Amino acid sequence: MASGATSRSEDEESLAGQKRGSAPAAGTVPKRRSSSRFIKRKKFDDELVESSLAKPSSRAKGAGGAEPARGSGSEPSSGEKKKVAKAVAAPAAPSPAPPHPGLAKRVKKSKQPPPVTKDLGRWKPADDLLLINAVLQTNDLTSVHLGVKFSCRFNLREIQERWYALLYDPVISKLACQAMRQLHPEAIAAIQSKVLFSKAEEQLLTKVGSSSQPTLDTFQELLHKHPDVFYPSRTAKALQLHWQLMKQYYLLDDQTGTCGTRCWSTPPLSPPELTVADRRQKREIRQLEQELHKWQVLVDSITGMSSPDFDSQTLAVLRGRMVRYLMRSREITLGRATKDNQIDVDLALEGPAWKISRKQGVIKLKNNGDFFIANEGRRPIYIDGRPVLGGNKWKLNNNSVVEIASLRFVFLINQDLIALIKAEAAKLAQQ
Repeated sequence: MASGATSRSEDEESLAGQKRGSAPAAGTVPKRRSSSRFIKRKKFDDELVESSLAKPSSRAKGAGGAEPARGSGSEPSSGEKKKVAKAVAAPAAPSPAPPHPGLAKRVKKSKQPPPVTKDLGRWKPADDLLLINAVLQTNDLTSVHLGVKFSCRFNLREIQERWYALLYDPVISKLACQAMRQLHPEAIAAIQSKVLFSKAEEQLLTKVGSSSQPTLDTFQELLHKHPDVFYPSRTAKALQLHWQLMKQYYLLDDQTGTCGTRCWSTPPLSPPELTVADRRQKREIRQLEQELHKWQVLVDSITGMSSPDFDSQTLAVLRGRMVRYLMRSREITLGRATKDNQIDVDLALEGPAWKISRKQGVIKLKNNGDFFIANEGRRPIYIDGRPVLGGNKWKLNNNSVVEIASLRFVFLINQDLIALIKAEAAKLAQQ
């Protein structure tokens, strides 16, 4: 019994000694266990940038400095083995240093395109060439705005800005010159034919008499005599057409005393002014009716226009600049002909008629020999400067000026035939 008790006490002492030997010494802090697992969570933008910059250093510390901290007897976990294997298999490339903010701004500024003018795309090379030639001819931007037809509808301010840009802006002038050099010679010739006439050119053309009948040789001789005055691309045909246009508007030197078509450009009057003007014109008409034959001879001698040849069937003539319409029935319709609408007088043959209604008006001959025009369209018809609105009618006299949407005509009456009609109407009235 004594030997069994002594052996049990020895075993207990040896176990206590082993526990004391394995226990840490007094004054030391026990090591805290921590997990090596990585908890994933979303990162903000600033954390992404910082983590990308800190990855190489953390990986280097994990590869070299983390091993000595582990105890010599401890085994690495499976997660750490995978991280080490990935680091050995694919070494992390050193991240490039962030660029300097000043350098980035310089690169961005250098990549920006040069500033372009706002209306640079609206102005075509043909418009620039036409603008330059027109200004050199007239020296007046207002005349260029009123007389030149560009590819777009530019106002006066846009034309002025473009002209100043061509003069003083080196970028725009260089681009415009390069574009104009690439134009086809035929396009350049077509543009030069549209150049406005200068005052010196028109003064030479006004010296050609309206009563004369000049031919192409006359204008060709004028070109040879004054080569320094006329534009280099002028032809005899162009001079003849412009002279005919000036003759139509009574702008020649020997037409200054006539009261012709200058009245066409007067603006419409207000109703009170119309009544006063109507009374004044009625008095003038009474005086002129008494001297009608004298005035007719005077106009023929000044303008060189002979009376139209009326036949026995033509009651009146509506004469324009290009076409002459013969009225051979007591009622005719005026307007714009279409596939579905056929009329007697197609005004589209005279000029641009896109503003004219398909049935603009009707001209009728009464039994007493008077002609009346009735407006059945949307736009007004001007008779000797007086507006005739839609739904109204007005009496037409001999040599009355009829204006419909910028198209001007002269209404001529066959006086002999109308006199016979009046005589027959008087005989029927007496019976």
